[in-house]
Amino acid sequence: MGELSRTIQQRLSDAYASLRRAQAEGDTYLADIRQAEIEELRRIAANHDIGIPPAPEME
Repeated sequence: MGELSRTIQQRLSDAYASLRRAQAEGDTYLADIRQAEIEELRRIAANHDIGIPPAPEME
């Protein structure tokens, strides 16, 4: 796994964790920010042919 792939995987993991916390706390602004970050990271991964597992189930 290359550096870009590892970085994207880590940032996605962090973003999903932050998204879950934001949703649990009712922070819709932060949840929207994290969702946009996740979408951007997934787009970057796709543009570089980096396989990303499906998104985890969210509430």
